[in-house]
Amino acid sequence: MQVKWTKEALQYMNNVPFFVREKARKKVEEWARQKGVEEITMNEVMEARSKMTARDPNAPPPAKPRIAVVRCNIVSEVCPGVGCLNSFNKREQHFARYGPDAELIGFFTCGGCCGRRVSRLVEKLLPYDLTHVHLSSCMLLEGDYPRCPFKEQIKKTIQAKGVEVIEGTHH
Repeated sequence: MQVKWTKEALQYMNNVPFFVREKARKKVEEWARQKGVEEITMNEVMEARSKMTARDPNAPPPAKPRIAVVRCNIVSEVCPGVGCLNSFNKREQHFARYGPDAELIGFFTCGGCCGRRVSRLVEKLLPYDLTHVHLSSCMLLEGDYPRCPFKEQIKKTIQAKGVEVIEGTHH
């Protein structure tokens, strides 16, 4: 069965490094065929990628919370992240759930709309026992910045890797 690709999904695949792009495309198509998907959209690409790179569910849980923060790429142009980092350091707002042994091991942007960088960076943090990812407040609030239209897709991508997602940082 020949599967079709949406323009958006094909554009996303162009971001995959050239030396593994064809292999990745074949893996996504194979996954789509197994699911009976006739057209591959961004949702299918992200779901397939998450399934292929998830943490082993049989691995023992990490000894202490290891946290990353994902923030809006657009907002990062004007925000140095002080609010998120202060809240973590003081264990306030959405970081109040953690004790003094929690570590912040990642602080990165989504990579731009559709969250293209999130999956890859979460994968890079899994060997360091990443346990939680906070979606920064700038991705969630209405007002000075637009709410992230890809929040749910980003959240599902992270959760599929066996990592808990918390919505919010300092608001």
